[in-house]
Amino acid sequence: MEGRGRSTSIEQVAGSKLAKLEADALRRVLSETERANEGRTSRNGRQLLSFCCNDYLGLSQHPNVKRAASKAAEKYGAGAGASRLVTGNHPLYSDLESRLARLKNTETSLVFGSGYLANIGIPPVLAGKGDLILADELSHASMHAGMRASNAFTRLFRHNDIGDCHRILVEERSKYRHCLVMTEGVFSMDGDRAPLQGLCDLAEEYGAWLMTDDAHGLGVLGNGRGSAAAAGLAERIPLQMGTLSKAVGSYGGFICAAKPVIDLLINRSRSLIYATGLPPAAVAAASAALEIIETDRELVNIPMERAKRFTRQLCLPDPESTIVPLLTGTSERALRLSHLLEEEGFLVTAIRPPTVPDGTARLRFTFASHHTDEDIDRLVKAVKKRGVLE
Repeated sequence: MEGRGRSTSIEQVAGSKLAKLEADALRRVLSETERANEGRTSRNGRQLLSFCCNDYLGLSQHPNVKRAASKAAEKYGAGAGASRLVTGNHPLYSDLESRLARLKNTETSLVFGSGYLANIGIPPVLAGKGDLILADELSHASMHAGMRASNAFTRLFRHNDIGDCHRILVEERSKYRHCLVMTEGVFSMDGDRAPLQGLCDLAEEYGAWLMTDDAHGLGVLGNGRGSAAAAGLAERIPLQMGTLSKAVGSYGGFICAAKPVIDLLINRSRSLIYATGLPPAAVAAASAALEIIETDRELVNIPMERAKRFTRQLCLPDPESTIVPLLTGTSERALRLSHLLEEEGFLVTAIRPPTVPDGTARLRFTFASHHTDEDIDRLVKAVKKRGVLE
């Protein structure tokens, strides 16, 4: 009949797209992985030492953290039951949000269901039609999603390029009412830090608000307080976002800011308003983990030392974070090298487009407090043996 499309099934369309991904070495599969203490994992019947997990302090396995989660589940139940604005704002949130604000040196904070939910929910509230958003081109996918969800005019500046950010501000800032500048504090795939000093200066000069995603800085930089504290700039960054799923070892996302900002987000952020609250166990676990981060200064400095041991033995530049990428070029080579390291007893996942730009597939090594010097030395030996740097 007129107006009807071709009778191609959804299975055929999906199969065709999967075949293209397979041909380009870009198809993903879910691999069942059993995590245990000290970075030990079990995958595909093999016992491996993980160097790709974001549990930088091993707190997901810490007895105090697990105990707090267990007690919270026993007292408050397995789930929140509703959104935070209905009945899901259980009493554990206030302690967690106070701890986060204290750690980040802000007036208060707000916890979201995940870091992704925070990043897609915050920008549309703060910037809309008639406003401008600038973001580093390598900012996390969730930040790009948040920009698209807003009605603001958006521009990307070259990665960590203060000059390019300045150029765009000169061209565009006067045309718009408000301006939001977004970046990661530590970039999740490259491991480098944002030039926060320069971005703060530009934001202040052009009347913009700076928002940092510090998912990979919290707990391991600035004595655990993150990249802003490490740079001595915490008081100059009005919007400090982060996650509870990396060094904190639990789950959730957050924004630390002034109280009026937080109150506005509570009233306008769709990804908070329409999302069920976090399970009580996750909130209690995060609070217990943050207490450890606040008090154990030795623990929070170990991951960086492990990363330095790795790079120095391979004659690489000192790392800026606990993330060290080794570029492989093609996705095929990244997959092959990941498999070869697995044969040596190490879990190091291949990172491929679209997570990273075309031509920059890589092995992404992450270092944690539970890694020993001997673990690092064995990994270095395997990297050399399997030609990862060739």
